[in-house]
Amino acid sequence: MIVSKSEKETIAAGRKFADELKRGSLVGLKGNLGTGKTQFVKGICNYFKVQDIVNSPTFILVNEYKGIDKDNNEIKIYHLDLYRLKSPAELEVIGFNEYIDTNSIVLIEWPEIAEEYLNKEIDKVLIEYGSKTEERLINFIKTDKKHE
Repeated sequence: MIVSKSEKETIAAGRKFADELKRGSLVGLKGNLGTGKTQFVKGICNYFKVQDIVNSPTFILVNEYKGIDKDNNEIKIYHLDLYRLKSPAELEVIGFNEYIDTNSIVLIEWPEIAEEYLNKEIDKVLIEYGSKTEERLINFIKTDKKHE
């Protein structure tokens, strides 16, 4: 667990976490509204040298970023926000399968519907409010992929 005391530290935690990501990574970001999921994604995008402004895709559902991986090759990062979706069937409407591509990194805010659609748990980052106003508790939940 990481205890973040500011937005800057949450971004730094995302940057550090990004070192573990590779093409084909699928990560769910869980936490209440305002806990810092998008700040964490900013850190991931910073690690991959994304030049675009990183913001929440709440109303457009998906943001696509182009970054640079460790080998200096372009890598796509998809940042999805599924908060407004009501059922797994809506994932087909937005072309969800096209985003889950072995050549990209997929970061999903509110991943519960995606897990239901995929019929499997995915690795998650859980961000919760801490005891102080700016404090966040960041936990990493790895799934046991041996049984998939």
